[in-house]
Amino acid sequence: MAITKERKEKLVSQYTQLMQRSEGMIVTEYSGLNMKQIDELRGKVREAGGEFHIAKNTLSKKAFTSTGESVPDSLFEGSTAIVFAFKDAAGMSKIMVDVGRTMDAVKIKGGFLGGQAITAEQVKALSELPPLPVVRAQLMGTLLAPASKLVRTLAEPGRSLAAVLKAYVDKETPSPVEATA
Repeated sequence: MAITKERKEKLVSQYTQLMQRSEGMIVTEYSGLNMKQIDELRGKVREAGGEFHIAKNTLSKKAFTSTGESVPDSLFEGSTAIVFAFKDAAGMSKIMVDVGRTMDAVKIKGGFLGGQAITAEQVKALSELPPLPVVRAQLMGTLLAPASKLVRTLAEPGRSLAAVLKAYVDKETPSPVEATA
């Protein structure tokens, strides 16, 4: 059944809006998946803050070129699905790489990150990065390390002086065992 021109324009507009909202996109091949597997995959992607859309190749190309993206032709051949990552592109690539390992029908063709086309190998490399919360925690630890070291350095002379005074007081004051003898 043919799609009307209005429906095609609506789909191109929808794809364009999704592209503008997303941090990254992963283009996959999905041939051989049944509806249950597709729904399962959509659920995993949704939980991670993204959307999984089965896309028409020609309409996807139009949407990408309308946003000024340079599109490799190899991305839009055969069955195509696009995963839009709205929160964490690295986390989404990890999910898709893991899904590709468990479901042979899912093959990563490539993607887009920050307006640049990336290859399937680069998507796999992106999946090996730590998740965004871990990166934030590492960054905070790095930023806070000099401050905590400064606090320890400033507190050390006072601690040393207190230890010296305590040792002097202990030396001058007889212990209860010495006082009774």
